[in-house]
Amino acid sequence: MKNVTVTLDEETARWARIEAARREMSVSSLLRELLRDSMGGQAAYAGAMDRYLARCRSDISVGGRYPGREDLHDRAALR
Repeated sequence: MKNVTVTLDEETARWARIEAARREMSVSSLLRELLRDSMGGQAAYAGAMDRYLARCRSDISVGGRYPGREDLHDRAALR
């Protein structure tokens, strides 16, 4: 593990100390957990965006036209 010095404003430092105590962990462990969660969220978002952008635009068309509002929300079946 690598040691890193972080400078926080007083309000943020106070929150971190309280939150770490509430979770029964050190401030260092809390920050490590929060950063890892953020990294995981960003990786998941990037993967989802890559999959979305890789789709062919014609995948969503139906019979040569884009579906209308009623088709997308299947409201026509409710009538």
